[in-house]
Amino acid sequence: MPREHPQLKIKGLHPHAKLPKRATPGSTGFDVFACIEGAGTIMLTGTQPRLIPTGIAIEVPRGYDVQIRPRSGLSAKGVGVTFGTIDSDYRGEILITMYLFDPNATFEIKHGDRIAQMVVSKVANLPLVEVEELSSTERGSGGHGSTGK
Repeated sequence: MPREHPQLKIKGLHPHAKLPKRATPGSTGFDVFACIEGAGTIMLTGTQPRLIPTGIAIEVPRGYDVQIRPRSGLSAKGVGVTFGTIDSDYRGEILITMYLFDPNATFEIKHGDRIAQMVVSKVANLPLVEVEELSSTERGSGGHGSTGK
């Protein structure tokens, strides 16, 4: 019996929703688009996070993980996207949390704008084992800038 290849299933929830797509053949992530009903725009103001609808839902196969990541082009304009994880058992609409770095700025998001990227990865299903001690390394517990100046 042939082995079935895992698929990321996508459902459009609104008639004008744009399905995610890769911008180039070498792109790791799929571009995700805003799906804004009515006036077709949402205004980001200040640093208050806003949930931006995408008009899509996905079905992630077990053993896979989908991460929502910022787009570098928007980050360069001072627009942030909160990193997020979509688990294999979630079936609701994908909402993107966006905000501005500058509390005095504004940014308009229009229907169909590329607002984030979606990256699919395989989950390492490792057992969690509680131990009394961890092995030692040269770095040890040094973090947050401990390896560079």
